[in-house]
Parts: sequence; structure tokens; C-alpha cells
Amino acid sequence: MAEHATHDVIILGTGLAGLRAALEIARSLGDQVDIALVSKVQLMRAHSVCAEGGTAAVLRQDQGDSLDLHAWDTVKGSDFLADQDVVFRFVERAPAAILQLEHWGLPWSRRDDGRIRQRDFGGHSFPRATMAADKTGFFEMQTLYDTLQQYPNVTRYEEAFATAIVSDEGEFRAITAINMTDGRFLALRAKALLIATGGAGTLFGFTTYSQTVSGDGLAMAYRAGIPLEDMEFIQFHPTGLVPSGILITEACRGEGGHLTNNESERFMEHYAPSKLELGPRDIISRAMMTELNAGRGFQGPKGLDYLHLDLMHLGADTIHRRLPLIRELCMKFIGVDPVTGPVPVRPVAHYSMGGIESDIQGRTQVTGVWAAGEAACVSLHGANRLGTNSTAECLVWGEICGQEIVSHLAEQPSLPALPTDRIDAEEARVFNRILYNPGSEKPYEIRHQLQDAMDRHMGVYRTHDSLTEGLEKIRELRQRFESVAVTDKSRIYNSDLISVLELENLLDLAEVAILSATARQESRGAHSRLDFPDRNDQEWLRHSLVHRTPEGPQLHYKPVAVTHWQPVERKY
Repeated sequence: MAEHATHDVIILGTGLAGLRAALEIARSLGDQVDIALVSKVQLMRAHSVCAEGGTAAVLRQDQGDSLDLHAWDTVKGSDFLADQDVVFRFVERAPAAILQLEHWGLPWSRRDDGRIRQRDFGGHSFPRATMAADKTGFFEMQTLYDTLQQYPNVTRYEEAFATAIVSDEGEFRAITAINMTDGRFLALRAKALLIATGGAGTLFGFTTYSQTVSGDGLAMAYRAGIPLEDMEFIQFHPTGLVPSGILITEACRGEGGHLTNNESERFMEHYAPSKLELGPRDIISRAMMTELNAGRGFQGPKGLDYLHLDLMHLGADTIHRRLPLIRELCMKFIGVDPVTGPVPVRPVAHYSMGGIESDIQGRTQVTGVWAAGEAACVSLHGANRLGTNSTAECLVWGEICGQEIVSHLAEQPSLPALPTDRIDAEEARVFNRILYNPGSEKPYEIRHQLQDAMDRHMGVYRTHDSLTEGLEKIRELRQRFESVAVTDKSRIYNSDLISVLELENLLDLAEVAILSATARQESRGAHSRLDFPDRNDQEWLRHSLVHRTPEGPQLHYKPVAVTHWQPVERKY
């Protein structure tokens, strides 16, 4: 029997976007609001702590930067698929987000004159990556976490795995979750829900993501009738550490690092002559794969051939002061000190530009449900995200969604009725149909094959035949999932059961992503088709939307908001 609890607001996911929204609600309403924070991990283990290089904002208008320039860089970087009204709201609010963190005590890196230090980042035409050495996400998370401690009306559900969003007649009612520490099944009611669960990077085997980032919020929203938008656009970061995939921050190139091939050639001069290593991520990743496919890389383990990231010329002092985490990672994981040797890197799955469809206020198609951060697709990043815009997006839309939820609570004085039959059905699905499934399929083998299929068919370069093969494989795995077996039948800390529920989410999202990629017959940003090498604005300047139906995923489209700049050829 589910255990019921009631709150005013549920924040599902406690990374940068979730904590920033919780803070906005708490400081606006104080003791008048009851906030629930729901996280599958301990709060400070959210993947946001892994963000390294910086957070984008215009802080130097007196030195040549401008809001219009940041907006233009973002729209151009998106390959003109970003909604331009969203982009302008973003660049206008990002500077205040940085200063708010400053006031809350974040230890930003400083210039000699005492001003906040900002470094260059790919695709930006001005140094606006606001930095705390190369541990920016960690310090942002710590600052938000510490500040939230002063507000008492916050209930923490840590190590609680959410399984479903319950709505009725298009309005939010509750979420269901497993309390992993004792096996209780929870029905958490509230007047509002914010989904801030991050992306779905563990769709891939070679990825920068923490293993807990399995697209849970996206999949739950999809099953609750909320469409997913632009899921074909998955960013590959140019510099994943070989063989682990650990992120080697773009800040390395922002500080002056070079990419070289096995001929010691700084090859980016052939692909982005005006930007070199500071081109956008999609362009650099394609350049690197072209070099590797041409045999100009170094042979790596398990087929992970690589190129070199050379930081040696920066000098020990710069590396120690501005890239201390990167040095530590390289020394601990591969035994290379970047002060004295090159770092082996290759493109790695890193970020989902797509996500839960949400409007400029973060609202979804279900009343009372908002989405923010990487889980959302507010259409800021379009087909390719610029580095450092992601953490800024989390801060900006965390605040916006918090403000929106405050307004919603004022208009929603009481909780509507809860459809208890839906709660009972979800509990039976999890603890009867899945936990006691008599099948014999091994979930870890299915997950391995899923990640292998995504690595092979949804990589930097794609073709119709490969995507079709990948879609067939994913659908085969979905069929096999119906016979998946959970070995552990207990309810307390049942990691087998959680892995199966995560796998279910990943399979749903993989099908949506490959279906959208197969349909988009053009190359735009991170979606690069060898059989359709050109961008086609006449037919494909539009967003993909996928709805879940009893017959399977249904694909639709909606227009891009072009309010300032018409698409032009994208050169760097």
C-alpha cells in the first residue's frame, strides 16, 4: 500500500536548476510554503557538480561585450534552430544570475584588478565564461545548497527513485516514488511539480555523464502525455578522456590548449580557420572524427582511437591555477600529467539539446508541471549548444520557474482529488509486473546492447541505413525488455530493480531520439547526415515533437521563433 504525503511543491531533481528554483520559491514565500526535494541520489551528488569550465554571462559591456553579441553567438551556434525570443530572455537574465551567486558567496576566480575572471569558450566571440577555476558546477551547487539550509520548510527525499507522474484531466496531481532506503512506495501530492532531472547521456556507452543520469524525468513526462522536443540533437563534446569518457573541459582550449593529430599537426586550421580550437562543439567534433576516420589518430583501446590535447605550452603555473581538476583527473585515471605530456581525447556523448517541451516560462502541456535545465527543451540551444550556456540556463530558468510556481500557488488554494486507482496501478506495475516478472532476459545485457547501438548508429555522423538499423535494434530490445528478470526480489536498496526501471526509461528515449533523427533529412548542428550533408531551411527549420500514443511514438513539428535574424551560412 502506497504511503501518501502532501506538499505545496515538488522539485524532482536537485541539480543547479532544481536547487535554484527551490531557493526562489523559499525566499519568496518563506514559512508559507512546503517544498519537497526529490532526488535519486544525495543532494550534492547531482550531476551538476561535474560542470567544469564556466557559466556564460555578459559582464563586460564596458569592454566590448554586449547582450546582442551573446544572443547572436547563441543563435548562430544553434545552427539557427534556437527560438530567438528565448535566447534574448536568456542573455538578459544571465548576468543577474551570476551576481546573485556572488552575493550568496560563490568564490569566483578573480582577475588581478579584483573583477570576476571570465575565459574564452568555443563559439563565443568574447570571453564570457564566468569561472571558479575548473570546478564551476561544484561551487555553484555548494553555494545553492548552503543557502537553502536557512529555509526550514524543505523536506528532502534523498535516494528516492520516481517512477511516474500522475495527472488527471490535463492537471498535475502527484508523483510516485520508491524510497530506496526502506522500500516504501510513496505517493507525493502537490499543487506544482518542477522536473529538473537532467539529460539522458547514459544512452551511450562512451559518455561524460554520471551513471545515474538515465533520462528519468524525460521518460516519465513522455509517458504522462507531455511531448519530447528535438531529441535527435545530442551534443558530442570534443574532448572526452580515453578510455573512460570523463569530461576534459573546454576550458583547456579556452586557456589556449591545442588539438593535434598523429602528424603533430594542429588540424583545426583546416576546419574553422578563424576560431581553431575555439569553434563550436559540433564543428570540432566532426573535424576530430574526420581526422580519426582518415587514419590520423592514435590507436586506442576497444576501438577508441584518439587525438591529442596539448596543454604543455601553457606552463605549470597556469595549469595549476586554472585547470587543477583536469590535472588531477589525468594523473589519477591515465597516469598522464598534462604539464609534461599530451592528453588522449576523442568526441564523447555529452548533452541533450532536446527534452521536455516547455514554453518560455518553463510551462509544459500539463497544468501545474514545469521543466527546467537540461531536462527541458525551452528551445534555447537549438541544434547545438555553446559551452557554458547550460549552467547559465539552469540558473535562469530555475529562477523563472520558481517565480512561475509562486504565482501558480497563489491561484491554487487547495489540492484537487487524487486518483488513487492510478497510484495503486503504478505500485502493482513496479512491484508485481516488473519485480516478479518470470522472464529470463538479463537487464545489464540489454543495457549494454542499447548503449552499443547508440554509439554505433547515433554518433557524430549518421546515415539513413545506419539509423534504420539502430531503430530496429532498439525496438528489438524493447520487446526483449518485456521478459526482463529482476534477480533481487527484496524492496530495500534493490539496485537490480532500479536498474531495470532506468533501462525502461532509456529504451523509451532511445526510440524517440532515433525516430526523430531518421526523419530529419538534413545536417544541422549536432545532427550530421552523410546522406543529407546540407542544412535545409526550407523544409527543416522546425522543431521535432514526439508524442506517446498506444500505437507508438508519433512525430510532429512546430515552427522556430525567428524574431531577429534570418538563417545564414554558418562559418567560423
